[in-house]
Amino acid sequence: MIVPVRVDLALIGFGHVGQRFAMLLEQRRELLIRDEGLDCRVVGFTTRHHGGAFNWQGIDCAHARHLPSASATSLSALDLIEQLRRSAADLRVVVETTTLDIHEGQPAIGHVRAAIAAGCHVVTANKGPAAFAFAALNDEAAAAGVSFLFEGAVMDGVPVFNLVRETLPVESVRAFRGVVNSTTNHILTAMENGEEFDAALAHMQAEGIAEADASLDIDGWDAAAKTAALANVLLGARTSPHAVQRTGIQRTDGARARHALANGRRLKLVASARRAADGRVSARVEPVELPATDLLSGLNGKANALVFETELLGEIAICQLEGNLTHTAYALLSDLVTVGRRQARRAAPARRSL
Repeated sequence: MIVPVRVDLALIGFGHVGQRFAMLLEQRRELLIRDEGLDCRVVGFTTRHHGGAFNWQGIDCAHARHLPSASATSLSALDLIEQLRRSAADLRVVVETTTLDIHEGQPAIGHVRAAIAAGCHVVTANKGPAAFAFAALNDEAAAAGVSFLFEGAVMDGVPVFNLVRETLPVESVRAFRGVVNSTTNHILTAMENGEEFDAALAHMQAEGIAEADASLDIDGWDAAAKTAALANVLLGARTSPHAVQRTGIQRTDGARARHALANGRRLKLVASARRAADGRVSARVEPVELPATDLLSGLNGKANALVFETELLGEIAICQLEGNLTHTAYALLSDLVTVGRRQARRAAPARRSL
């Protein structure tokens, strides 16, 4: 029988993704205890505009979602991390779900760095830390003996980083290409069928997939951030979204998409990167007309996919037919389980030499 370990969590950011994560945490509570030995409780949260709360006995997140501003405290992210540092729990985990800052990746990078310095594990759905500062943060986490995980940064809950890290030992990724932004793929698919650009975008905004200011999606910045994160983690690059050659989509691309379709091709916003023989990594995001035989051509609506070019296994593809907030929240939950499994391996007694 697994003896559960106590896990205290602090949530930095408590928007749609953070709230959905808290809901999944409660829904899967018994499974986490039974199958993973993780007895989890949220002890604090903080938001940018509505304050936060902390309670050593745990917080009822269902009630916290409706906490009026007057009842919340002015708890900063750094204050919350310091509180968590004092916890006597077996595992202390910071869950970072603030929104992407495309300029410098802040304040998320600062949150991750402060949590690591406090001896806390970090899981995040924010692309910024991996896209701007993966190498430094990864080194800091290793030195502190904690985990820095970010599965939800690309393709929601689909195990992109886990696929390479956990299931491809002694293998090397040379390049990748894919469709990684659901909003632009939906818009291009809709325009193929005669729908107007603005109507297709409004549909994505109504579903909460595109931001109210959708320029991050339309101008290719979201895809560039994901490309930088993938290149940094999988190809050993030290790049940022600003170093990715970037071209987004435009309202006039509707005619181009329909023309491509009529000629047996599909217009897709493709993210790609490749490591050259000298170790240099080039990365780009741009609309590309793909032949119908290309796997990426078959992606409709909100579907995403990545194709990895590997040294030993050739091309490997992973697809996501539809993404939503629950999928992103699941990525955080998956990372939390990974933290627990790593800690369990470290705590296991060393095997005796034969």
